Amino acid sequence: MNKVNVVLGSFYGDEGKGKIIDYLSQESDVSVRCTGGNNAGHSIEIDGKKFAFHLIPSGILNKNTVAVIGNGVVVDPKVLIEEMENIKENGYSVENLKISDKAHVIFPYHVEMDKLQEELRENKIGTTSRGIGPVYCDKYERCGIRMGDLVNKKFEKQLRKNIENKNKIFEVYGHKTINADEVVEQYNQYADTLRKYVVDTVDLLHNALEEDKKILCEGAQATLLDIDFGSYPYVTSSSPSIGGICTGTGIGAKYIGEVYGVLKAYSSKVGEGPYLTEQDNEIGNTIRELGHEYGTTTKRPRRCGWLDLVALRYAVMVNGITGLAINHVDTIGKLDKIKLCVGYKKDGKVSMQFSTDIDYISECEPVYEEFEGNFGDISNIKNREDLPENAKKYLNRIEEIVKVPIKFIGTGAGRDSMIVD
Repeated sequence: MNKVNVVLGSFYGDEGKGKIIDYLSQESDVSVRCTGGNNAGHSIEIDGKKFAFHLIPSGILNKNTVAVIGNGVVVDPKVLIEEMENIKENGYSVENLKISDKAHVIFPYHVEMDKLQEELRENKIGTTSRGIGPVYCDKYERCGIRMGDLVNKKFEKQLRKNIENKNKIFEVYGHKTINADEVVEQYNQYADTLRKYVVDTVDLLHNALEEDKKILCEGAQATLLDIDFGSYPYVTSSSPSIGGICTGTGIGAKYIGEVYGVLKAYSSKVGEGPYLTEQDNEIGNTIRELGHEYGTTTKRPRRCGWLDLVALRYAVMVNGITGLAINHVDTIGKLDKIKLCVGYKKDGKVSMQFSTDIDYISECEPVYEEFEGNFGDISNIKNREDLPENAKKYLNRIEEIVKVPIKFIGTGAGRDSMIVD
């Protein structure tokens, strides 16, 4: 029954999921994006060219793979169409793209509401201002508009009512209002462009399962940004952990096989919130520059630090991770000395207990083990046993503590710079 493999982020996102997804999708018949919106980004480098995906599953680059935007995703049609055009301009087809009729649509008032809410917050969350939180709010308020409504031109009455209600709020705060006529006209044009791609993806996916096809589910963001299991309130507005895979696709848990947790050989974070192993110093700056740690979507510089195995162990537990994929081993190997966080010290006691409680984290100190770096050029190494001893010691210790095998080792930026164990 296990026909579905899953790729999830283990920390705060930006772990390099795109590279692992790209590899696995070459052996998959269907690649599915399950949650989030264009606040997320997957980057893949192919033949020296870098592709940034924000909504479309990166499996679209494999001509035999059907790329599905699932019902758990929120879709900005303007961004989606731009992404489709970029793919076509680079010589790839989007004919295999399928969009769930149940996926909710982002409108301009969601983006403006996102900006306004962040302005009014005393403690900033660091939202991307893409309208993601507000569209999920409308989804659960049951006044949202879905892709099926959009392409069937059954959205205008609800859209005008939504704009009327949002404009009342904007007026109170002196924020710019939305012109309903302009939005209706624009979204009618989007509907015409996207209509042929919108289908019942639940039916499509279950037909694929019945035909014994392999499905790959792409997670967006990551575990510590999960609305329930992340460092609340500094989280995203959806469930990028294992539960979001089922609710964002309509695929039952019994079909899930391997769950790959993606991480980097160090850690990074965009936005506000607790981050125990952050190095807000020269080491952090060096890691950022070596790893080119700037947001795929926002271009914001990421906060960087050492790898936290307490947090990784938590991600393994929450998601039922069966294998790890660790990227940027080449990057961390450029440092002379490397540290791993192997415990949290609180009140004089060391434990492996992770918590999303901000007060708890503020009272903890990271406990580090130090390793030798200077791995040298490992980009062409294809077997784990051929890695330098320093790299092997570092990777072995990670496996030892979290008790999950490392299945993929990223050794460089290129598509083929990877060891598959």
